[in-house]
Amino acid sequence: MDTPLSHVLDYGVDEMVGGDKNYLWHHIKPHKCFQDQEQMIIVAGKGLTVTDIRGRQYLDATSGGVWCVNVGYGRDSIADAVAAQMKQMAYFAGSVGTIPSIKLSGKLMELLPAMGKVYFSNSGSEANEKSYKLIRQASTIDPDRKGKYKILYRDRDYHGTTIAVLASSGQAERKKDFGPFPEGFVQIPHCLCYRCPFGETYPDCQIRCARAVEEIILKEGPESVGGLIVEPITAGGGIIVPVDAYFPILQEICRKYGVFLVIDEVVAGFGRTGRFFGHQHFDVDPDMITLAKGMASAYEPISATVVKQHIYDLFLNDPADPDQRMHFFRDISTYGGCTGAMAASLENIRIMEAENLTENSRVMGDYLFDRLQELADHPAVGDVRGKGLFLGVELVADKADKRPPSEAQMGAVVDAAKAEGVLLGRTNSSLPGLNTTLYFAPALVITKDEADRMVAATKKGIQQVFG
Repeated sequence: MDTPLSHVLDYGVDEMVGGDKNYLWHHIKPHKCFQDQEQMIIVAGKGLTVTDIRGRQYLDATSGGVWCVNVGYGRDSIADAVAAQMKQMAYFAGSVGTIPSIKLSGKLMELLPAMGKVYFSNSGSEANEKSYKLIRQASTIDPDRKGKYKILYRDRDYHGTTIAVLASSGQAERKKDFGPFPEGFVQIPHCLCYRCPFGETYPDCQIRCARAVEEIILKEGPESVGGLIVEPITAGGGIIVPVDAYFPILQEICRKYGVFLVIDEVVAGFGRTGRFFGHQHFDVDPDMITLAKGMASAYEPISATVVKQHIYDLFLNDPADPDQRMHFFRDISTYGGCTGAMAASLENIRIMEAENLTENSRVMGDYLFDRLQELADHPAVGDVRGKGLFLGVELVADKADKRPPSEAQMGAVVDAAKAEGVLLGRTNSSLPGLNTTLYFAPALVITKDEADRMVAATKKGIQQVFG
């Protein structure tokens, strides 16, 4: 790929490398060990290929590191749509309508016809936070939901980085040192069959991981439990796909006890799993759905909290009634009014539909899954799992007892793949002793040749580290 670097080189490579070291605080990265090392600086991208400041090119298996550049890099039409909208009307607070907000909410309702209303914000963390605020405000203003403020969350799931959503993270290392957390968040078991939390085997287990939710609700008190949030497919907790029977059981329990079911589609949405939304693989009808990441393929920051009409209706207050005066959703997201982000999302969705990228995610996901399964005979490969272009390979030190390898070994595999020109993802600082899953979540435009290169680099990395 011929990548222009002049816009970066004009500043000077050494100046940028020095600035990176002297001024920039990188996300989720220990810095002490990197003080004497030059960090990667990405300057350009096209399709699945990114180029660093030294001119080295890499095939990105992570869609930008955190699974969000779904339509690939270098989409001129998204940049053009954003520029045109910002020239016309860049911003107004979400307390009024704008043309892009109306068009995008209408498009999301077309894609999610069972839902009722859309609330825009600017990150997945914020979208999930809105769902919690809706659950808790409903527990004070709706007589039928009085006191139902507690929110259940699933072990190994992750819902964001702010304090409230971090309180509902099932990843202990993500939460470490950030407490005390707000109370009222209660954990339910994860649903990874490979490491069943009950030591049982599917299907003889009777889907105990789902049925345990009823036991937890009864223990907490049904009158106090108002919501349950889960990812349709656990992302950062190890790419965990529940069995087909899981969600119907979960939903039945939620409806029995009046618990709002929130599906966090921040990662799984917008074609990532081979369906437009991850929950569409399962028999489930959520009360709320949260969206971000692939919503605009990270060309602009945007997220949404999408709710059923019956939830929206709880907040239709009468301002003239003193008892109802404060019963509207008293929330605002400043950057939820950025029209350029909405224009980016609309063009992103148009590209996905025009190029049938959800189907490519399904087809190429099956191909990549089959190729990764070829690694399953290696003694260090414990499990290969996932859906669409959202796949994980869990590595082990011992296949018989599933003993995990060290994080140093996991890092060495990723480094070896990088040396081959492929950027892999992996569980990192999330699950104590179980940061052992390699991630494959490339842009939905991936080709067979690119998938083959990813597998070849992964194989070489595993062999180099584990023999």
